[in-house]
Amino acid sequence: MASIFTKIVNGKLPCYKIAETDQFLAFLDVNPNTKGHTLCIPKKEVDKIFDLDEATYNGLMQFSRTVAIALKKAVPCERIGISVIGLEVPHAHVHLIPLHSMDDARFIKKTKLSTEEFQELAEDIKAQL
Repeated sequence: MASIFTKIVNGKLPCYKIAETDQFLAFLDVNPNTKGHTLCIPKKEVDKIFDLDEATYNGLMQFSRTVAIALKKAVPCERIGISVIGLEVPHAHVHLIPLHSMDDARFIKKTKLSTEEFQELAEDIKAQL
């Protein structure tokens, strides 16, 4: 069964897209730790990040870096944190989280944004790419 991320890649579910290549996709997390929390995924569905082939793994990290640099320009924060956990969705993914404190990286407190705020934020980050 296709993961929720594969459904997003295939256009079956919507997302607030930040960046896309033929192999990778970045979009805003709809249940963000902080404003700007972004997910970077390979389009190919692989459950665990270390099961990715080396070229895809390295490409995902390079893609994530590019997105993180744009994210930092668009969202005021101390730094962009990176997290790879992979327990909730069986599709390798990288969390890029604008950090103001260590608590922002803990996945305990969530931020609410309106549809309009998500759309505007996605456009602001895209403009920095």
